[in-house]
Amino acid sequence: MTDEIRHKCGIVLIRLLKPLEYYQLTYGSWKYGLEKLYLLMEKQRNRGQDGAGIVSLKLDVPPGRKYFNRQRVSGPEAINEIFAKIHNNYRKAERKYAEAVEDPHWAKNNLPFAAEAYLGHLRYGTFGSGATDNLHPVMRENNWRTRNLVMAGNFNLTNVDELFRLLVELGQFPKEYSDTVTMLEKVGHFLDTENQRLFDQFKGQGYSNMDITEMISANLNVRKVLSEASKRWDGGYAVAGMMGHGDLFAMRDPWGIRPAYYYHDEEIVVVTSERPAIQTAMNVVFEKVRELPPGHALIVKKNGEILLEQVREPGKKKSCSFERIYFSRGSDGEIYRERKKLGELLVPDILESIDHDLDHTVFSYIPNTAESAFFGMIKGVETTMLKEKQELLRTAGTLTDDELYKILSRRPRVEKVAIKDLKLRTFIARDKGRKEMVSHVYDITYGTIRAGRDNLVIIDDSIVRGTTLKQSIISILDRLEPRRIVVVSSSPQIRFPDCYGIDMAKLGDFIAFQAAIKLLRENEMEHVINEVYKKCSMQQDLPAEEQVNYVKDIYKPFTPVQISEKIAAMITDKRVRSEVKIVYQTIENLHNAIPDHAGDWYFTGDYPTPGGNKVVTRAFLNYIHGINTRAY
Repeated sequence: MTDEIRHKCGIVLIRLLKPLEYYQLTYGSWKYGLEKLYLLMEKQRNRGQDGAGIVSLKLDVPPGRKYFNRQRVSGPEAINEIFAKIHNNYRKAERKYAEAVEDPHWAKNNLPFAAEAYLGHLRYGTFGSGATDNLHPVMRENNWRTRNLVMAGNFNLTNVDELFRLLVELGQFPKEYSDTVTMLEKVGHFLDTENQRLFDQFKGQGYSNMDITEMISANLNVRKVLSEASKRWDGGYAVAGMMGHGDLFAMRDPWGIRPAYYYHDEEIVVVTSERPAIQTAMNVVFEKVRELPPGHALIVKKNGEILLEQVREPGKKKSCSFERIYFSRGSDGEIYRERKKLGELLVPDILESIDHDLDHTVFSYIPNTAESAFFGMIKGVETTMLKEKQELLRTAGTLTDDELYKILSRRPRVEKVAIKDLKLRTFIARDKGRKEMVSHVYDITYGTIRAGRDNLVIIDDSIVRGTTLKQSIISILDRLEPRRIVVVSSSPQIRFPDCYGIDMAKLGDFIAFQAAIKLLRENEMEHVINEVYKKCSMQQDLPAEEQVNYVKDIYKPFTPVQISEKIAAMITDKRVRSEVKIVYQTIENLHNAIPDHAGDWYFTGDYPTPGGNKVVTRAFLNYIHGINTRAY
């Protein structure tokens, strides 16, 4: 992706179902769970480089012993730093206690992170600083184990204001105004309520306080807690948590917006944000890893019982298609096929853009995430050429060997034209003169284009802001002197803000929105902008359920092709000599390629929750008023 965007985040939940002694005997180390945690987090490193955190939970420790251990570190090397600290402590213990460190019983009683359960998190912040205090997992501490709560998640809520107000009305005094604290305190409140209900029930039956503590641990209704806590949550979320007595959970929003996958056998339960992480770390086949259903929670009771329970009524599944297009690792078998299909389906429009002149066209891609779509695009071009060969051979009559060879040897011209200089990008991000240097983020392979004769088709996974295209890529590609540069996006035009976890919250940032506004003004249609403003202003104080996405009207007067043409003009510097065209994916082809993940609100404006319409209304009003902040 040329325009870097971020999203929240990655989670790992692990519960060992056997005593630590079992893993010592079976795998040669009681650190089995800790090692799996490290591997699962590393395999999801793409999901967060602002920081990371882990919490471990020891089961059945006596009073006075610490059962939660937490370590959080900010920065891109957080995973390595966390585990280096843990293992450095173990090496110190080995020097002092020698072979005792290898004894599972001794380790559990004396070493931090020698435990049966783990919760890990990787952060890519869409909002807030990267300070350690903003990192997950977050904790709600209490002197009763069954009231202790640790949570981590991949989420954004659109109605934090409403939920915060409800907490205050309960008499709480939240320490921070954020969706993280709001979710933690909401679950914590109903966890307290469930504890009190059970306490009153068992106390009325004559049990002692010590007996009641164990009975609450065995009878706590986690499903009920999660169901009550999440009733008013509007947004996308995959959240995992642990309670101090040993119950664990992972839950997913009713629309399946944020991803979550799980696997379990007789030894272990694992939940992650991405399927390939489990496949690789646990060495299991695709079919063994299951998707957590929308509106459901995977609950692991302290006794090891595994439950899959509905906590919210599932809505129409709207899994984030951007996960499939860009965010998630392409090593997932389904995602790899989907990305290839996205590239293949673009071929008819690409052929139109080059006047079907395949003999004078070079195909390439923007490194690195567009590579899979590139393979699909080339497959589509090869299919087109094969049909042309069949038609030529059917109608050509008798051919000489040279003529036959010329027909059969015809194939797409493929070159690696663009090269991303990652080291230079890191330097640029820190330098005050970034705008002057940004044109050198990418380099080109000279000699790949016949100057003045060849078209260059280059595919990217998406075009969000168009900044890097204008300031860097187009100008650099123009140095090769192609006759025409066709920039292809494997995703449709991004027209509306996201509010469920992706850092795309400001309308004015989107090149498609800018293009539509320009077209309205150039065609003396400012009244459309004014009408949208009036409608948004009139509804901004209404409940989210009553609001409508009137921003759609900004785009209605123009076809997607007209907007693409305007975008092409906007990203082309006047010094560029080549003709520049933009080809975007269509909504129809998006759903054809990714049929099971229909979340498309950033393309269509069709938000799966009422809060989406509230956010887009506020985003438009912010744009008109010149307020440069996110709308939720």
